[in-house]
Amino acid sequence: MTVISVPERFAADTLTREGEAARPWLARLPELVAELCVRWGLRVNGDPMHGYMALVLPVLHGDARCALKVSWVDDETVNEAAVLALWNGGGAVRLLDADVAAGALLLEWLDPQRRLADADLSVAVPVAGRLLRRLAVPVPAEWHARPVPRLRQWALELAAELPALWRATGRPFPERDLDAAVEVATALAPSAGGLLANRDMHYQNVLAGEREPWLVIDPKVMLGDAEFGLAPLLWRRLEEAGGSAGLRRRFDALVDEAGLDAELARGWTLLRAVDYQLWGLDLGLTEDPARCATVIDWLSLADRRLAGRSLSS
Repeated sequence: MTVISVPERFAADTLTREGEAARPWLARLPELVAELCVRWGLRVNGDPMHGYMALVLPVLHGDARCALKVSWVDDETVNEAAVLALWNGGGAVRLLDADVAAGALLLEWLDPQRRLADADLSVAVPVAGRLLRRLAVPVPAEWHARPVPRLRQWALELAAELPALWRATGRPFPERDLDAAVEVATALAPSAGGLLANRDMHYQNVLAGEREPWLVIDPKVMLGDAEFGLAPLLWRRLEEAGGSAGLRRRFDALVDEAGLDAELARGWTLLRAVDYQLWGLDLGLTEDPARCATVIDWLSLADRRLAGRSLSS
């Protein structure tokens, strides 16, 4: 029986995030991995890797390379198997087997050393835009009974929460931007769609594959509009954007490649950037709130320019 060691950094991060409730789960992880290997006929074929929520092991199933992923089960991860099954390998990593209760997924092997985050933006942006559109699919009727967040409800709840959070974090941006975000939330929520929108779509979560050049991993979904997924593709790799003009070009390219409604994309991006900046500041983060601030400033400036042109015409 193969016994693995849980990486110290993964264990420490999990305990920091989840508290003492995670200690028994971490202690059982080596035994769980061994049980899954026996059940699914796997052999561990490399050192454990990890992200924020999951341990990932290179394994062999016969001669085929696969990835065994074991996640801490919570609202963020509980739907991952169902999402991957729905996508069925079309633009995303293929699900081979799952034990949902254990948070365990057997996945096709992708190259962890080749991420879209390392590709030139001239490649990364069009690829990401096309994947964003491709994965925003309708869901079957039975999905409406699943515990999947709804964009309509999320936006209305956020509209009520943002003013207090803005004050608690020291009013980090002009009140007009806060008002614009609240207005977007209340205006767009009632007509939000029911597509499977990936709200954690970014360049680091796209790996090179063999079936297709690039495939998405680690979906975090919401039932809503495809446009809701665009925002992280703007604030990630922001240092490469090339200022306001570069942000505009990237936004336009993503909208174009994904076939999105530009006004919907602008609205949801503003709301998500405001939410993420305030959330990050509340947690004491520094880099991500600054990136969000740049996106908010760009959207706000663009809106004022549009308003100025409208008044002068």
